Amino acid sequence: MNKTEYYRNIRADLHRHPGVSGDEEYAHDLIVGELKKLHPKELYIHVGGWGVVAVWPSTRQDAKTLAFRADIDALPSGHRCGHDGHTAILLRFAQMVDADNDRRNNIVLIFQPEEETGKGAKKIMQIGILQRLGVDAIFGLHNLPGYDKGTVVLSRGTFAAASCGVIYRFIGRQTHASTPENGVNPDLAIAQMIECMAEQNRVNSKNFKLSTLICCKIGDEAFGTAAGEGEVMFTLRSSTSQGMIELMKVADTKAIELSERYGLKLEKQMREPFKAVENSPDIADRMALLFAAKCRTKILTSPMRWSEDFAEYLKEFRGVFFGLGSGRNQPGLHSPDYVFPDDIIEAGAKSFETIMNGINL
Repeated sequence: MNKTEYYRNIRADLHRHPGVSGDEEYAHDLIVGELKKLHPKELYIHVGGWGVVAVWPSTRQDAKTLAFRADIDALPSGHRCGHDGHTAILLRFAQMVDADNDRRNNIVLIFQPEEETGKGAKKIMQIGILQRLGVDAIFGLHNLPGYDKGTVVLSRGTFAAASCGVIYRFIGRQTHASTPENGVNPDLAIAQMIECMAEQNRVNSKNFKLSTLICCKIGDEAFGTAAGEGEVMFTLRSSTSQGMIELMKVADTKAIELSERYGLKLEKQMREPFKAVENSPDIADRMALLFAAKCRTKILTSPMRWSEDFAEYLKEFRGVFFGLGSGRNQPGLHSPDYVFPDDIIEAGAKSFETIMNGINL
C-alpha cells in the first residue's frame, strides 16, 4: 500500500468514528498508535484532554522551534468540517518529519481537541507545554471549499473572524392575559433588541461586523397567561478582536437600557467565544514568496467570516493560519453534504513540509 492510500484509509477510519469536542478518545488513540510507529523524541498524550503533542529535535545549533497544529474533533453530525482530513494531513507530515535526518528546525506537532467549541487551544496554552518547548512560530491550516484543490490561501492580517454567541434573558412578571397591564412583558424589549442588532451589520467592508439572530423565545404556549420572561440569542462576528469588543459593548448597552426602560431583570450568557485569527504579517509575506514558486496561491482581501480557536496560539506566538483549497464545487463547511476530499491530504502535508524546509524566521 502506498502512502497516499495509507493516509486516505486513516482519514476514512476517523470519519467512521467521529468524536465531538471533549470526546475524541478514538482519534487520540489512533494518533498515538500512528506516532509510535515513528521516532519522535518526545510524545505527550492526553494533552488538554484528548490532545497529543510530538517533538522531533534538530541537531543544528541555530535551529528554531516550529509548531504545526491539526484539529481532531467532529461536529455532532459527524466530520462535516474536515478535521478528519486535517488529522490525516498532520500524520502524513509526521512521517515526512521522521524521514528527514537533517532537519533545519525543531518540529512540534499538535493534535488538538475541542476546536469546534473554542476550548481546545486555550487548554493547551494553559498547560504551558508549548512555552516550555520554546516555540518560535506556529502554523495551521483549514481546508477551504470554493478554491481550487491544493491552492494555498493566505492573509497577512486577519484570516478568520472573531465571534461569540450571546444570550440575553429579560425577566418581568406574568399576569392573566386579560389584564396585561398588571404584568411586565418583555416583548417590546426583545423586539427592539432585535431591531437594534440588525442595524449593526456592516458586511460589505474589510472591517466587517455582523449580528445574526439565532433564536428568540417569549413566554409559553398558555393563552390565558401574558408572557413574563423571554430570551434572545445572537452570534456576533467581527473581522478583528477589537471590533468584537465594540460590537459586544453595543449589545450590552442596549440590553441594559431596555431592561431599565421596561422594568425588567436582565441576565446574560456568553457561548463559544473566539478571538480573531490575526496572522503575523512578516511571516505571511515570507510564506507568500515561498509558495509562489511551488503551487497556486491566493491572497485574501478580507477575512473569512467563520472562526477558529487557532487565535489562542497567535496571542502568544508568531505564526500563520492559512487555507488549503478543497475544490470549487465542494459543499460548504458544516454542510450535511460535505466530505473531505482525500486527494488534498498530500498537498496539505507538503505545504507543511515547504514551511519546515523553507521558512526563515
